[in-house]
Parts: sequence; structure tokens; C-alpha cells
Amino acid sequence: MFIEMKKIYFKYKSSKKDIIMDFNMGLSKGEVLAIIGESGSGKSTILRIIAGLEEAYKGSMLIGNTNIFSEKIFIEPENRGVGMVFQDYALFPHMTVKKNIQYGLKNKSKDEKEKIALEMLELINLLEHKDKYPYELSGGQQQRVAIARAIAPKPSVLLLDEPFSNLDANLRGRIRDEIKVILKKAGITSIFVTHDIEDAKVLANKIIVLKDGVIVEKN
Repeated sequence: MFIEMKKIYFKYKSSKKDIIMDFNMGLSKGEVLAIIGESGSGKSTILRIIAGLEEAYKGSMLIGNTNIFSEKIFIEPENRGVGMVFQDYALFPHMTVKKNIQYGLKNKSKDEKEKIALEMLELINLLEHKDKYPYELSGGQQQRVAIARAIAPKPSVLLLDEPFSNLDANLRGRIRDEIKVILKKAGITSIFVTHDIEDAKVLANKIIVLKDGVIVEKN
């Protein structure tokens, strides 16, 4: 398995109640996993644990051959090689599309940043919009830019939090198909959370159903 999570337990420091209980998951390289659940089921918390934004009090996770966290180990978020696309896209409004994509390319030369940004723009089919600002793009286009920015540094894993929730119903299906193509072309191992079973069926190789912090179904 490329990603493996074993016996994950999580609760907030101010609470005695577990939010996540006995969460186990394995994913091969290049696969896409959907985690389905209603609001409050704990699905977004799983993404935050993987990203390192929250810390499980019990359990372990491997990415590749690297122990990301366990009883005595905790690798900081910036050193995990994990990319994340937030629900609101979090694009920088004062930066062009190209500059947004280049933002995460630390320790790269100017020429390298230019090359990678143009490759990403071709991947998401927005090359002609490279000098536009986020407010000049549609919601679907902004989402593609957010994904391109997240995968430009070549992360080991891409996380997407409710990626279609801000889209109009008539756009949802088309954008979902576009994202499926982008993820397949990029060949990146991805995990996304959603409350929509259709999103999961279209995009994912594997599906986990989460309820009250517990896995109730896997397929």
C-alpha cells in the first residue's frame, strides 16, 4: 500500500468524546479514495489528520516508506508532501492564475517555475487564462486552478475537501468529469470527502462511508 492508516483515534483537547474511532485505510499509488458522510461524521477531520493540521492521539500512518506519524513520530505538515484543495479554493485574489500556481513552488528557479506553471495550465486546459485574476474566472475554472496549485509541487498525496459543494447543480457533473480527467493525467494518489454518492461513484476507485467517526461501509 502507498498510504496506510491504522487504528486512528482522534478527539479535540477540550472534549472527552472521540471524533474518529478505529479508522483504518489502505490506498495504492495513483488510486482515488472517496470518504462519504453527513456533516459532523468526521470526514474532513480525516483529511486534516493526513495533512497534519490535526494530530491523532492514537494510531499510525505511512506514505510510501515514510512513517508520517505514530506513537513517537510526528512529521510537520510542511514536510509531508501532501497537497490540499480547500472547499473555498483559497486562491489569492491579488495574484494572476499563473502566479497562484507558482506560489507553492519553493526553491525553484524562475525558469523552473515558469515551466511548471505552463505545464499545469495545459493540464487543466486554462493556458489562455494565465494572466487573469481569480474573480475573472468561473467557479469551475477557479477550482481547476486550486487543483493545479496543489499538484504543481508534485505532492505524494492530494486531498480535496468537498470539491464540488460550491458549484451550481448544472455545472457539477461537467466539472466532476473534468476533475476525473485531470487526476488521471496527473496520476496522483488522491483522497476527497463528499456527502454525494454520485461524486464518489464517478471519481473514486475506493469508497469509505463514515458515520459518527466510525467506518460503516467499505467498497
